[in-house]
Amino acid sequence: MNTRGVSSAGRPARTFGIEEEFLLVDPATGEPRPVAELAVQQGRKRGGSAFGPALTLEVQQEQLEVVGPVCATLPEMEAAIREGRGIADEAARSVGARAVALATSPTAATPSLVPRQRYQDIADRFGLTSKEQLTCGFHVHVGVISGKEGVAILDRIRVWLPVLLALSANSPFWQGRDSGYASFRYQAWNRWPTAGPCERFGSEKAYRRYIRSLLATGVLVDEGMVYFDARLSRNHPTVEVRIADVCMDPGHAAVLAALVRALVEQAALDWRAGLRAPRQSAAQLRLAAWQASVSGAEGMLLHPLLNTPCPAGEAVQALLAHVSPVLASTGDEDRVTRDVDRILTSGTGSRRQRETMASSRTLAAVVADAVEATHGTAKTQHFRPVRLQGTGPI
Repeated sequence: MNTRGVSSAGRPARTFGIEEEFLLVDPATGEPRPVAELAVQQGRKRGGSAFGPALTLEVQQEQLEVVGPVCATLPEMEAAIREGRGIADEAARSVGARAVALATSPTAATPSLVPRQRYQDIADRFGLTSKEQLTCGFHVHVGVISGKEGVAILDRIRVWLPVLLALSANSPFWQGRDSGYASFRYQAWNRWPTAGPCERFGSEKAYRRYIRSLLATGVLVDEGMVYFDARLSRNHPTVEVRIADVCMDPGHAAVLAALVRALVEQAALDWRAGLRAPRQSAAQLRLAAWQASVSGAEGMLLHPLLNTPCPAGEAVQALLAHVSPVLASTGDEDRVTRDVDRILTSGTGSRRQRETMASSRTLAAVVADAVEATHGTAKTQHFRPVRLQGTGPI
């Protein structure tokens, strides 16, 4: 991935890309369908641009991933996201399913492992943690010029990541029940031993040494299982921010990606200016992420800099103020501010799912509405009702 484009102000702007994971659901019931391999095969047969979105498999047969192209601007990013979702849904339709941006399945599901040796090795070692893992995340890659810069960025963005989780929350249901969380995906994902926030590293050497120490324990199958909320990519010269749920609304996804890019650039500027990284511990950040997982963009969060309870809007405004100069330099400030305000007012995908459930009383309707939102279509899907199994928190 190239690290630089050109901002609207004529200054260099970092390039960025995304990976979105989608559920594959039955168009009659809204329940997950184990057709990922067939869908990806069909998608590849149809071909596409060598520089456009690409389909790939994930761990479970009930999901697939779209790897987006390298982008230089927010409009370019949004166009790529919408194109990728269209490609995913076309492949899903070819095998009798739909691709939907839900971070967990509202209906009960028993996932089916994609038959790859690595996935089988992980399942053998981690048991139910692997076998029950059917979650869909949103990963944003932002170009960096070196590992040294990348680690300096990781040390400085870590306090802001829970706010991104709150803005993306899109997984209130788990196994047919309301979990009591806005992002239960984050709770399920944190069953992995390396998931979550890290302490500050201080240098690339310390980061690499820490990764080696994790692998030396023999607990992990390989380095791909280093599941930090943000990490250096193993395959690209990027910082990879992994904390977010997949967003139901494609415009929200694009804006979240722009926020991540702005955070990365601001962190690099702070590092070059000699500003020290915030001192919150990993334990404090784990509490902040837990609160974001519960509340989403509503209720209370922990302030990213003060680590004290505050309304979600206050934490979000602190994030926007922090990255405002960078957003202005890339021409994204008005769009990002407007869409973030809309999320705070109208809610995330989690709120939309719960409101649909409250009005329809069927999980099938929740999935149908999410399919419509995922692809920005006005057509109503007609799914056979699946009743909610319980109404209280797990």
